[in-house]
Amino acid sequence: MLDLPGYPDAELLYLSRAHVIECLAGVDPVAVTADALRRHTLGETILPDEAYLPWRTPAGHAARSLGMPGAIQTDDGLALGMKVINGSLGNPGNGLARSQGLLMMFDVETAYPWAVMESAYISALRTAAVTAVGAQWLGPDPIGRLAVLGCGTLAQAHLRLLPSVLGKITEVSLFDLDPTRSAGLADALRADPDTGHLAVAATTTARECVEGADLVLAATITTEGYIAYDWLKPGALIAHVSLDDVLPEVVTRADLVVVDDWGLVSHDDRRLLGRMWRAGTLRDADGAYRPGATPDPAAARVHGSLGDVIAGRHPGRAAPTDIVLSNPFGMSILDVALGAVVAGTARERGLGLRIPR
Repeated sequence: MLDLPGYPDAELLYLSRAHVIECLAGVDPVAVTADALRRHTLGETILPDEAYLPWRTPAGHAARSLGMPGAIQTDDGLALGMKVINGSLGNPGNGLARSQGLLMMFDVETAYPWAVMESAYISALRTAAVTAVGAQWLGPDPIGRLAVLGCGTLAQAHLRLLPSVLGKITEVSLFDLDPTRSAGLADALRADPDTGHLAVAATTTARECVEGADLVLAATITTEGYIAYDWLKPGALIAHVSLDDVLPEVVTRADLVVVDDWGLVSHDDRRLLGRMWRAGTLRDADGAYRPGATPDPAAARVHGSLGDVIAGRHPGRAAPTDIVLSNPFGMSILDVALGAVVAGTARERGLGLRIPR
């Protein structure tokens, strides 16, 4: 950074969504994400707690702002940044994406922010990339049928990525509480040259969507569980992206439960696994209960992290019929890793808007 005239004192680099997409063209987000997960397990990251700001909009919708700082050692040096991602549950009803935000990248020497970019695209992409990495390392072989619960922005990001990355998907089942959303997404998939070969069905119930699927993607806004264990096909992988869709029995009866970061999960008191940890119905990877919790002899267990599997510290799936639950809380270091690629590419190509401080 310091070899650039005027940086970081005089100017701030702003990158729009179009710039972000341009800079990520040709980048393998799955490889970047897998490397970041591995580095996290190896201790090459800094992942502080998130800041969470909730409120109610004037129309009565739940809204929130998340502040997510992080740092990761890359092949090009230490990358430092912070994502601020905001969302309102009322946005989809107004024709807007639920979430939007900004990612700031920091200069290592001066600590100044030197680049700011639109982050909703990066956030959705890295979320889909984590699912892809989980499917590669923990999924059954082949993954022929994909079930998608919730047909919004995250579902669309996954469906742009997963069919090409996983390669053997032939069927996609969709479900949304709003049938027009699942039907619209089904039509879009059929019309897209990249996904037009898939057999796509918009289902009328969540159970119909899930049953028989090799990979179940939960990308909803629910705060109440509804996916039962007996819905799941033997060998299925559940990508529990929205964190509250499965019933506690799925966590308890799954053959393997993995997270992205146990600290984030255990410190949280809003999502399912955090609530189970506090209630004594979930143990950590060492088999320990939360201090002060009343131990439940039938408690579920988190077996490790996806990074542990990638780094060879956990064997992962033991049998083809194992039901595996992947519960990625969402780590800022993944955004920072992709943001470092975007910012570095923009600097090399002279892209973006330079804003005086």
